[in-house]
Amino acid sequence: MKKDIEKIDELIKEALTKEEAKFYDELGEQNIFEKLGGVFRGKSGWLAIIMNLVNLIILGLLIFCIVQFLNTDVTNELIEWGTAIFACLIFMSMIKLFVWMQMDKNDILRELKRLELQIATLSNKKND
Repeated sequence: MKKDIEKIDELIKEALTKEEAKFYDELGEQNIFEKLGGVFRGKSGWLAIIMNLVNLIILGLLIFCIVQFLNTDVTNELIEWGTAIFACLIFMSMIKLFVWMQMDKNDILRELKRLELQIATLSNKKND
């Protein structure tokens, strides 16, 4: 199946002008680090930066809660610190989910751009 996709990509590139082919290549698959970097670029990049800073603050709070949890013998305090640890982990997980959803959104947008380019190319070929 991968060879079929590569053949289709080559056929599309042959039908495109040099500028369009360059744009099409930029829309190709990205590795995980490029996807992660894409979250920090764009219109909502500032939000991703702030959320990661908050995530670091929550990590510090998590470490503090773990230390307090290990240093107490009172059952009520153990429950309180354990609950705080759980809340920190949940909060950090939600921030991670946001980042992964942004990465997925960027992948979908990239594929939509590829489809738009292919449709525009086909409509130009049909009109010629």
